[in-house]
Amino acid sequence: MARLCSGSNPLLTTDPKRTIESAEWVALLGRRDTPTDGVEDYSTFLGQALKTQGVNLERWRLPWAEIGWIRALNQLWLESSKWRGKWALIQYTALGWSRRGFPFRVLAVLAVLRWRGVRSAVVFHEPFHQTSTLRRWINPIRGVCQDWVIRRLYRNAERGIFTAPLNAIAWLSGNEENAAFIPIGANIPECLISRTLPKEGNQEKSIIVFGITGAPATEREVDDIVAVMRASRKSFDRLRLVVIGRGAIDARDRITKSMAGSDVEVVVRGILPAEEIAGELSRADLLLFVRGPLTFQRGSAIAGIACGLPIAGYRDVRTDSPLAEAGIEWASLRDRDELCGSVVRVLRDPAHWMELHQRNLEVQRNYFSWDKIAARYLGELR
Repeated sequence: MARLCSGSNPLLTTDPKRTIESAEWVALLGRRDTPTDGVEDYSTFLGQALKTQGVNLERWRLPWAEIGWIRALNQLWLESSKWRGKWALIQYTALGWSRRGFPFRVLAVLAVLRWRGVRSAVVFHEPFHQTSTLRRWINPIRGVCQDWVIRRLYRNAERGIFTAPLNAIAWLSGNEENAAFIPIGANIPECLISRTLPKEGNQEKSIIVFGITGAPATEREVDDIVAVMRASRKSFDRLRLVVIGRGAIDARDRITKSMAGSDVEVVVRGILPAEEIAGELSRADLLLFVRGPLTFQRGSAIAGIACGLPIAGYRDVRTDSPLAEAGIEWASLRDRDELCGSVVRVLRDPAHWMELHQRNLEVQRNYFSWDKIAARYLGELR
């Protein structure tokens, strides 16, 4: 299964009947995130999909964190002279443009592009300020500053691309001609292979967790995982927990100690190549998502959809399409008992599991495939 899923993406093939005028766009990136950079991965997969449709997306990173803002803006001034008339897609996250979450200088980046005659679009990976579980006096000030920058970016750019539905962004007026909702895709190869119906009974089931948030959220998320796994173990002869992705290795000791004596097999693999992630997801029976509400910005959940894997996770206040159409068994936020019930319900009912599996394959084809996402960009940035 992993081998079949790690090859070329069948949805990224060029349609020979479709002719699109060749174009040159630029994805403008801020500071690199570590140990993985989801925004860079997003730009890479988007570029691959756009290339099949006649658009070359160049990735260009502004090295402000390495050389300082004055020298970085000077480099941008020189480089952007080649971009006149092209689209530049500024990839916005607060920490991509500020060390401490005060991203004022990204407005200078947009000003340089406009002065150079570059057509500017801002891709809002964070369409509102980021909250923190740490209680600090600076947090409200940081949030106000981020909201102000986001609004200014949107007003001054030619287009605003949002990764959340527009009706979920309260500060938009509701009649925004320059705003568009384009969901993110998975940063792994999709696997649209329809799996066979699981056997009935209590045989071994494999639950996978993709990514654990860093401190201070680590403790709460691990406690959620442990509570769900221990309760679910009562319903199955054998249960296996696989933890991959960012934060997994840091949380390994806490997970293994908390699961001791539970008779649950625990495998913690950490950060893996994209092809191996797709393979692990395709072999699992369910993706358990405990990193807060499951929303359109949760790339790890979108990865589960891309592999047709049923998901159990916490519901946001509202759930818009296409997530509402996906194969997700929802639970109320922070209700561990309800989440455990969701897990057991999916794994014990093969017909229900298959329904969720097929729903995820369908929404992946219709909404979350990079081919569809690239087509949406072409439609918005004519």
